[in-house]
Amino acid sequence: MRKLLFAFSFVMCLSLFSSYAGMSAKPFEGVITFKITYPDNKFSESQLAMFPKMLTVSIRGTKARTDLQMSGMNTVEITDYNDKTKVALLNMMGQKYAIKQTTAEIEKEMAEAATPTIELSTEIKVIAGYTCKKAVITVNEDGAKSTFEVFYSSELGSKMANFDQPIYKDIDGVLLEFLLKNREVNMKFTAISVEKKSLPAKDFEIPSDYTLTTQDELKSKFGGGN
Repeated sequence: MRKLLFAFSFVMCLSLFSSYAGMSAKPFEGVITFKITYPDNKFSESQLAMFPKMLTVSIRGTKARTDLQMSGMNTVEITDYNDKTKVALLNMMGQKYAIKQTTAEIEKEMAEAATPTIELSTEIKVIAGYTCKKAVITVNEDGAKSTFEVFYSSELGSKMANFDQPIYKDIDGVLLEFLLKNREVNMKFTAISVEKKSLPAKDFEIPSDYTLTTQDELKSKFGGGN
């Protein structure tokens, strides 16, 4: 059950990347590859060996797909930007589930989240061949204040790329380097390549062998809410 809940944390991080499609004047089609590191972690080397090290974002038209592999599980999220919906695909040792998130559910999460303070900087940094601007973000959640930096590029899209992210919704571009903090683990994502290429439409559809469910139903199936 712990592995399942840990996977849900990664599913949440996937949504940071899942709405890049159809954002710019000339929509990007291709794959962005991110390296994942774990700064300030308190895990052993054997534990870290099980954590994901790479994440890919595939973009085609108005849809985007993120792929993340971890021990014993493949996690995929597909976003439809026009409908503003998301579907997470979980393949847990052959058991396949599709968890759909509606527009209303996304908007509810946005409304309940803490509002960040964003300080724009003139500093720039080239990441994966793209010139990125810097922003410093401060978030106060439950009395705990955290500050971190992000680098973003408007060459791949506008702030609409972050429509479903309360912390990043006002960042005017696609995130190519940033730190994601949650209760399970701190993760730093850095883009290492951007490849323009044609992608098949089937990669952005829910496979027929996946069972449609909800997070609550899946948690109950695997041992309740604990």
